[in-house]
Amino acid sequence: MVLLILLLAGCKGEEKEVKEVSGDPPTGDLAPLSKKTKVLIAEDGAASGAGFYIAKEKGYFEDYNIDVEFTQFANSDDMLPALAAGEVDIAGGISTSSFFNAIAQGIDVKIVADKGHYVKGKSYFSFVIRKGLEDEIKDYSDLKGRKIAVSSKNAVDDYIYHEMLKHAGLSEDDVEFVLMSDFGNMLAAMGNGTIDAALQIEPLITQGVEKGIHTRFKDATDFAPNAQIAMVLASPVFLEKEEDVSLRFMAAYLKGVRDYNDAFNKGEGKEEIIEIMTKHTALKDPSVWEKVSVTGLDPDGKMFIDDIKKQYEMYEKNGATRGEFDFEKSIDTSITEKAVEVIGEYEE
Repeated sequence: MVLLILLLAGCKGEEKEVKEVSGDPPTGDLAPLSKKTKVLIAEDGAASGAGFYIAKEKGYFEDYNIDVEFTQFANSDDMLPALAAGEVDIAGGISTSSFFNAIAQGIDVKIVADKGHYVKGKSYFSFVIRKGLEDEIKDYSDLKGRKIAVSSKNAVDDYIYHEMLKHAGLSEDDVEFVLMSDFGNMLAAMGNGTIDAALQIEPLITQGVEKGIHTRFKDATDFAPNAQIAMVLASPVFLEKEEDVSLRFMAAYLKGVRDYNDAFNKGEGKEEIIEIMTKHTALKDPSVWEKVSVTGLDPDGKMFIDDIKKQYEMYEKNGATRGEFDFEKSIDTSITEKAVEVIGEYEE
Protein backbone atom coordinates (compact mmCIF):
# COMPACT_ATOMS: atom_id res chain seq x y z
CA MET A 1 0.00 0.00 0.00
CA VAL A 2 1.30 3.38 -0.92
CA LEU A 3 1.69 5.70 2.06
CA LEU A 4 1.76 9.44 1.54
CA ILE A 5 3.96 11.01 4.19
CA LEU A 6 4.41 14.73 4.64
CA LEU A 7 7.75 15.76 6.04
CA LEU A 8 9.94 18.72 6.42
CA ALA A 9 12.97 18.07 4.29
CA GLY A 10 15.02 21.23 4.75
CA CYS A 11 18.51 21.40 6.15
CA LYS A 12 20.92 24.07 7.32
CA GLY A 13 20.97 27.09 5.08
CA GLU A 14 17.94 25.93 3.09
CA GLU A 15 14.38 27.15 3.16
CA LYS A 16 12.09 24.45 4.53
CA GLU A 17 9.61 22.87 2.20
CA VAL A 18 6.86 20.29 2.51
CA LYS A 19 7.70 17.27 0.41
CA GLU A 20 5.47 14.35 -0.51
CA VAL A 21 7.08 10.92 -0.30
CA SER A 22 5.65 7.75 -1.82
CA GLY A 23 6.19 4.36 -0.27
CA ASP A 24 7.61 3.40 3.12
CA PRO A 25 10.61 5.43 4.26
CA PRO A 26 13.77 3.28 4.58
CA THR A 27 13.65 3.67 8.36
CA GLY A 28 10.01 2.72 8.66
CA ASP A 29 9.19 6.10 10.17
CA LEU A 30 10.65 9.32 8.71
CA ALA A 31 12.01 9.82 5.22
CA PRO A 32 15.67 10.89 5.02
CA LEU A 33 16.58 14.52 4.53
CA SER A 34 16.78 15.61 0.91
CA LYS A 35 20.39 16.70 1.40
CA LYS A 36 23.22 15.34 3.56
CA THR A 37 23.30 17.45 6.73
CA LYS A 38 26.11 17.64 9.27
CA VAL A 39 25.34 17.70 13.00
CA LEU A 40 28.20 18.62 15.33
CA ILE A 41 28.22 16.92 18.75
CA ALA A 42 30.43 18.05 21.63
CA GLU A 43 31.31 14.73 23.23
CA ASP A 44 34.47 13.63 25.01
CA GLY A 45 34.20 9.86 24.89
CA ALA A 46 32.17 9.51 28.08
CA ALA A 47 30.25 6.25 28.46
CA SER A 48 27.05 8.29 28.79
CA GLY A 49 27.42 9.21 25.11
CA ALA A 50 26.52 5.64 24.17
CA GLY A 51 23.39 6.66 22.28
CA PHE A 52 25.44 8.89 19.96
CA TYR A 53 28.14 6.28 19.31
CA ILE A 54 25.74 3.41 18.69
CA ALA A 55 23.48 5.45 16.40
CA LYS A 56 26.53 6.47 14.37
CA GLU A 57 28.06 3.00 14.09
CA LYS A 58 24.76 1.25 13.33
CA GLY A 59 23.84 3.76 10.64
CA TYR A 60 20.79 5.29 12.32
CA PHE A 61 21.97 8.83 11.58
CA GLU A 62 22.92 7.86 8.05
CA ASP A 63 19.40 6.46 7.51
CA TYR A 64 18.12 10.02 7.84
CA ASN A 65 20.97 11.45 5.72
CA ILE A 66 22.60 12.97 8.81
CA ASP A 67 26.37 13.04 9.11
CA VAL A 68 27.47 13.40 12.74
CA GLU A 69 30.85 14.70 13.77
CA PHE A 70 32.28 14.68 17.30
CA THR A 71 34.29 17.55 18.75
CA GLN A 72 35.77 18.26 22.17
CA PHE A 73 36.10 21.35 24.34
CA ALA A 74 38.54 21.83 27.16
CA ASN A 75 35.75 22.96 29.48
CA SER A 76 32.10 23.98 29.58
CA ASP A 77 33.06 27.66 29.71
CA ASP A 78 34.01 27.34 26.05
CA MET A 79 31.41 24.76 25.05
CA LEU A 80 28.24 26.47 26.31
CA PRO A 81 28.64 29.73 24.33
CA ALA A 82 29.42 27.72 21.17
CA LEU A 83 26.30 25.64 21.74
CA ALA A 84 24.15 28.71 22.38
CA ALA A 85 25.43 30.34 19.18
CA GLY A 86 24.68 27.28 17.08
CA GLU A 87 28.34 26.58 16.35
CA VAL A 88 27.73 23.21 18.00
CA ASP A 89 24.37 21.48 17.72
CA ILE A 90 24.33 18.93 20.56
CA ALA A 91 26.37 18.39 23.71
CA GLY A 92 26.42 16.46 26.93
CA GLY A 93 26.31 18.30 30.22
CA ILE A 94 26.12 17.76 33.95
CA SER A 95 24.51 19.83 36.66
CA THR A 96 26.83 22.40 38.23
CA SER A 97 26.25 25.84 39.69
CA SER A 98 28.36 27.35 36.91
CA PHE A 99 26.19 25.61 34.30
CA PHE A 100 23.01 27.11 35.75
CA ASN A 101 24.70 30.50 36.18
CA ALA A 102 25.79 30.62 32.54
CA ILE A 103 22.24 30.01 31.33
CA ALA A 104 20.74 32.44 33.88
CA GLN A 105 23.09 35.14 32.60
CA GLY A 106 22.07 34.79 28.97
CA ILE A 107 23.75 31.70 27.50
CA ASP A 108 20.71 30.15 25.81
CA VAL A 109 21.05 26.37 25.95
CA LYS A 110 18.23 23.83 26.07
CA ILE A 111 18.11 20.69 28.24
CA VAL A 112 16.33 18.13 26.06
CA ALA A 113 16.90 14.52 27.14
CA ASP A 114 18.46 12.07 29.56
CA LYS A 115 22.16 11.28 29.25
CA GLY A 116 22.82 9.51 32.50
CA HIS A 117 20.97 8.33 35.60
CA TYR A 118 21.26 5.55 38.16
CA VAL A 119 20.13 1.96 37.63
CA LYS A 120 18.71 0.50 40.84
CA GLY A 121 21.34 -1.48 42.69
CA LYS A 122 23.91 -0.96 39.92
CA SER A 123 25.02 2.66 40.19
CA TYR A 124 27.91 3.59 37.91
CA PHE A 125 28.75 6.54 40.15
CA SER A 126 28.67 5.47 43.78
CA PHE A 127 30.59 5.22 47.05
CA VAL A 128 33.49 2.91 47.77
CA ILE A 129 35.36 2.30 51.03
CA ARG A 130 38.98 1.42 51.58
CA LYS A 131 39.73 -2.28 51.59
CA GLY A 132 39.99 -3.52 55.17
CA LEU A 133 37.34 -1.19 56.57
CA GLU A 134 34.41 -3.50 55.79
CA ASP A 135 34.03 -4.58 59.43
CA GLU A 136 34.13 -0.98 60.67
CA ILE A 137 31.92 0.68 58.05
CA LYS A 138 28.78 -1.37 57.62
CA ASP A 139 26.21 1.39 57.24
CA TYR A 140 26.23 5.00 56.05
CA SER A 141 26.17 6.30 59.62
CA ASP A 142 29.49 4.51 60.20
CA LEU A 143 31.15 7.06 57.91
CA LYS A 144 31.14 9.49 60.84
CA GLY A 145 34.65 10.80 61.43
CA ARG A 146 35.91 9.41 58.12
CA LYS A 147 37.71 11.16 55.26
CA ILE A 148 35.51 11.12 52.16
CA ALA A 149 36.75 12.21 48.72
CA VAL A 150 34.39 13.96 46.31
CA SER A 151 35.40 15.34 42.92
CA SER A 152 33.72 18.77 43.06
CA LYS A 153 31.79 21.37 45.05
CA ASN A 154 28.40 22.73 43.96
CA ALA A 155 28.04 20.11 41.25
CA VAL A 156 26.10 16.89 40.93
CA ASP A 157 28.87 15.01 42.81
CA ASP A 158 28.45 17.34 45.77
CA TYR A 159 24.67 16.90 45.58
CA ILE A 160 24.98 13.09 45.72
CA TYR A 161 27.38 13.42 48.67
CA HIS A 162 24.93 15.59 50.61
CA GLU A 163 22.02 13.29 49.83
CA MET A 164 24.09 10.49 51.35
CA LEU A 165 24.81 12.55 54.48
CA LYS A 166 21.09 13.24 54.94
CA HIS A 167 20.29 9.57 54.51
CA ALA A 168 22.97 8.68 57.07
CA GLY A 169 21.75 11.26 59.57
CA LEU A 170 25.13 12.98 59.46
CA SER A 171 26.07 16.65 59.21
CA GLU A 172 28.94 18.14 57.22
CA ASP A 173 30.86 18.50 60.49
CA ASP A 174 30.54 14.78 61.21
CA VAL A 175 32.86 13.82 58.34
CA GLU A 176 35.97 15.22 56.67
CA PHE A 177 35.27 16.36 53.10
CA VAL A 178 38.26 15.89 50.80
CA LEU A 179 38.06 17.69 47.47
CA MET A 180 39.81 15.56 44.87
CA SER A 181 38.97 16.48 41.29
CA ASP A 182 40.68 13.51 39.63
CA PHE A 183 39.02 10.10 40.06
CA GLY A 184 42.34 8.39 39.35
CA ASN A 185 43.89 10.25 42.26
CA MET A 186 41.08 8.97 44.46
CA LEU A 187 42.13 5.44 43.58
CA ALA A 188 45.75 6.20 44.51
CA ALA A 189 44.72 7.94 47.73
CA MET A 190 42.58 4.97 48.67
CA GLY A 191 45.53 2.69 48.01
CA ASN A 192 47.89 4.59 50.30
CA GLY A 193 45.31 5.07 53.04
CA THR A 194 44.96 8.85 52.70
CA ILE A 195 41.16 8.62 52.43
CA ASP A 196 38.61 6.18 53.84
CA ALA A 197 35.80 6.52 51.30
CA ALA A 198 35.14 8.14 47.95
CA LEU A 199 32.35 8.92 45.53
CA GLN A 200 33.94 7.02 42.66
CA ILE A 201 32.97 6.31 39.04
CA GLU A 202 33.14 3.31 36.70
CA PRO A 203 35.30 1.70 35.43
CA LEU A 204 37.51 2.74 38.37
CA ILE A 205 35.01 1.24 40.81
CA THR A 206 35.38 -2.19 39.23
CA GLN A 207 39.11 -1.85 38.67
CA GLY A 208 39.68 -0.83 42.30
CA VAL A 209 37.67 -3.81 43.52
CA GLU A 210 39.66 -6.21 41.33
CA LYS A 211 42.97 -4.75 42.56
CA GLY A 212 41.90 -5.06 46.19
CA ILE A 213 42.11 -1.29 46.78
CA HIS A 214 38.51 -0.60 47.75
CA THR A 215 35.11 -2.23 48.17
CA ARG A 216 31.86 -1.08 46.58
CA PHE A 217 29.79 0.35 49.44
CA LYS A 218 26.07 -0.35 49.11
CA ASP A 219 24.53 1.65 46.23
CA ALA A 220 23.71 5.29 45.50
CA THR A 221 20.11 4.35 44.70
CA ASP A 222 19.70 3.76 48.46
CA PHE A 223 19.44 7.54 48.91
CA ALA A 224 19.28 9.11 45.42
CA PRO A 225 17.24 6.72 43.23
CA ASN A 226 16.08 9.44 40.85
CA ALA A 227 19.28 11.44 40.51
CA GLN A 228 19.77 13.05 37.09
CA ILE A 229 23.51 12.78 36.50
CA ALA A 230 23.91 13.99 32.93
CA MET A 231 21.73 15.59 30.24
CA VAL A 232 21.62 16.03 26.49
CA LEU A 233 21.91 19.73 25.66
CA ALA A 234 20.87 21.33 22.39
CA SER A 235 21.43 24.61 20.64
CA PRO A 236 18.20 26.62 20.35
CA VAL A 237 19.22 27.33 16.74
CA PHE A 238 19.29 23.60 16.07
CA LEU A 239 15.89 23.07 17.70
CA GLU A 240 13.98 26.06 16.37
CA LYS A 241 15.38 26.54 12.88
CA GLU A 242 16.22 22.96 12.03
CA GLU A 243 13.29 20.94 13.37
CA ASP A 244 13.30 18.59 10.42
CA VAL A 245 16.94 17.77 11.24
CA SER A 246 16.65 17.75 15.03
CA LEU A 247 13.62 15.45 15.00
CA ARG A 248 15.46 12.90 12.90
CA PHE A 249 18.59 13.32 14.99
CA MET A 250 16.67 12.59 18.19
CA ALA A 251 14.91 9.60 16.64
CA ALA A 252 18.28 8.13 15.66
CA TYR A 253 19.77 8.91 19.08
CA LEU A 254 16.94 7.13 20.90
CA LYS A 255 17.31 4.11 18.62
CA GLY A 256 20.95 3.94 19.73
CA VAL A 257 19.94 4.25 23.39
CA ARG A 258 17.42 1.44 22.92
CA ASP A 259 20.08 -0.86 21.49
CA TYR A 260 22.19 0.00 24.55
CA ASN A 261 19.34 -0.97 26.88
CA ASP A 262 18.69 -4.14 24.91
CA ALA A 263 22.35 -5.08 25.27
CA PHE A 264 22.96 -4.35 28.94
CA ASN A 265 19.50 -5.04 30.33
CA LYS A 266 18.37 -7.90 28.10
CA GLY A 267 21.66 -9.29 26.80
CA GLU A 268 20.57 -8.75 23.18
CA GLY A 269 23.39 -7.87 20.77
CA LYS A 270 25.69 -7.17 23.71
CA GLU A 271 28.92 -8.18 21.98
CA GLU A 272 28.32 -5.70 19.14
CA ILE A 273 27.42 -2.87 21.53
CA ILE A 274 30.49 -3.50 23.69
CA GLU A 275 32.64 -3.37 20.56
CA ILE A 276 31.17 0.05 19.74
CA MET A 277 31.75 1.27 23.31
CA THR A 278 35.38 0.15 23.29
CA LYS A 279 35.89 2.04 20.04
CA HIS A 280 34.51 5.36 21.30
CA THR A 281 35.33 5.43 25.03
CA ALA A 282 38.48 5.18 27.13
CA LEU A 283 37.48 1.72 28.37
CA LYS A 284 39.04 -0.54 25.74
CA ASP A 285 38.82 -3.93 27.47
CA PRO A 286 35.64 -5.80 26.47
CA SER A 287 35.94 -8.08 29.50
CA VAL A 288 35.66 -5.10 31.85
CA TRP A 289 32.49 -3.96 30.07
CA GLU A 290 31.01 -7.30 31.14
CA LYS A 291 31.64 -6.42 34.80
CA VAL A 292 31.04 -2.68 35.22
CA SER A 293 27.80 -1.07 36.34
CA VAL A 294 26.76 0.90 33.29
CA THR A 295 25.23 4.34 32.95
CA GLY A 296 21.44 4.34 32.99
CA LEU A 297 20.00 5.80 29.76
CA ASP A 298 16.25 6.16 29.37
CA PRO A 299 15.12 4.60 26.05
CA ASP A 300 12.47 7.31 25.69
CA GLY A 301 14.85 10.09 26.75
CA LYS A 302 12.91 10.93 29.92
CA MET A 303 14.65 12.87 32.67
CA PHE A 304 14.14 13.27 36.41
CA ILE A 305 13.30 16.95 36.13
CA ASP A 306 12.32 17.32 39.78
CA ASP A 307 15.79 16.13 40.73
CA ILE A 308 17.45 18.72 38.47
CA LYS A 309 15.44 21.33 40.39
CA LYS A 310 16.60 19.86 43.71
CA GLN A 311 20.21 20.13 42.60
CA TYR A 312 19.72 23.77 41.66
CA GLU A 313 18.08 24.47 45.02
CA MET A 314 21.13 23.10 46.82
CA TYR A 315 23.48 25.36 44.85
CA GLU A 316 21.18 28.29 45.54
CA LYS A 317 21.14 27.51 49.26
CA ASN A 318 24.95 27.42 49.20
CA GLY A 319 25.04 30.88 47.65
CA ALA A 320 26.67 29.50 44.51
CA THR A 321 24.05 30.74 42.01
CA ARG A 322 23.85 34.09 40.26
CA GLY A 323 20.73 35.32 38.53
CA GLU A 324 17.43 33.47 38.18
CA PHE A 325 17.31 30.16 36.29
CA ASP A 326 14.10 29.73 34.28
CA PHE A 327 13.29 26.00 34.22
CA GLU A 328 10.27 26.44 31.97
CA LYS A 329 12.39 28.14 29.33
CA SER A 330 15.55 26.06 29.62
CA ILE A 331 14.13 22.54 29.85
CA ASP A 332 12.52 21.72 26.52
CA THR A 333 11.69 18.06 25.96
CA SER A 334 9.33 18.65 23.03
CA ILE A 335 11.69 17.35 20.34
CA THR A 336 12.34 14.19 22.38
CA GLU A 337 8.62 13.62 22.89
CA LYS A 338 7.97 14.09 19.15
CA ALA A 339 10.69 11.58 18.34
CA VAL A 340 9.07 9.02 20.65
CA GLU A 341 5.73 9.62 18.91
CA VAL A 342 7.45 8.82 15.62
CA ILE A 343 9.37 5.68 16.65
CA GLY A 344 6.98 4.52 19.38
CA GLU A 345 7.55 3.99 23.07
CA TYR A 346 10.19 1.48 24.12
CA GLU A 347 8.93 -1.95 25.08
CA GLU A 348 10.59 -3.28 28.23
